[in-house]
Amino acid sequence: MDLEAVQPGILAAASPWRVFRWRHGQAHYSGWYWSATTGTHVVYESRLELARLLLADFDPRVAAIAAQPFCVTAEVDGLKRRHVPDFLLLDVDGVVTVVNVKPADQLARPKVATALAWAGEVFAGRGWRHEVWSGAPAAVLMNVRFLAAYRYPDRVDAATVSWLERRVTTSALLGDLENGDSSAAGDVRAAALHLVWRGVFRVDLEAPLSAATTLERAA
Repeated sequence: MDLEAVQPGILAAASPWRVFRWRHGQAHYSGWYWSATTGTHVVYESRLELARLLLADFDPRVAAIAAQPFCVTAEVDGLKRRHVPDFLLLDVDGVVTVVNVKPADQLARPKVATALAWAGEVFAGRGWRHEVWSGAPAAVLMNVRFLAAYRYPDRVDAATVSWLERRVTTSALLGDLENGDSSAAGDVRAAALHLVWRGVFRVDLEAPLSAATTLERAA
C-alpha cells in the first residue's frame, strides 16, 4: 500500500512488524513496557529503545505509541530499500513523529547514515517528522525512570490526587505539601509524583527529586 494512503491512526494501532524473540546470551535486552499512554504493553529491543519509550510515555502531548508499526519499501537507483522504524508517535494534534533509535557511535557509519537519510526523506515526503534519537541527559532519564513508578493511576490515592490538583494552582514545594499532613506524607508524595507524570505539575528534571523540589502547575 502507498504510504500516502495510510492513515496514522491505523499505524498507531498496529502490531509490531517483526516477531520479537528472546534467547539466553543475546547482546541486546528486549522486553515489554506497560504504557500509561496506550494502556497496553509496548515492546522494545534495547535499553536505549526503552529509554526513548519512557520519554514518549511521559510526554503529555503524545496520544499514541506504536513499536515497529510498519515496513516501508521502495526501489531507489535500481536497488530495493526496506526500513522498519522503531516507534511511531501520534500527538494530541495528530502530528506524526517517526523515531529511529541508534547509538551515537553508529551514526557515522555510512550504511547507517544512508539508511536513515533515505528514511527521513520518505517520512518528510509524507509530512511526518523524523527523529533520530541517541540518548538524553543522564539526570533526566534517571528522574523519568523514577517517576514511571507512579504512572499507575490505581496505585495512588484518588482523593489525595484531587486535593493536590485543587491545592496547587501556581507552585509549591513538595516538602511543604508533605508536612501539611505528616500522617499522610507518603500518599501526598505519591500523588504529587503521579501528577508530575501526568503533566499536571512540572519539575526541574535535571535536578534530583526531593522534598526541596518545586512543583509548578502546568499551563
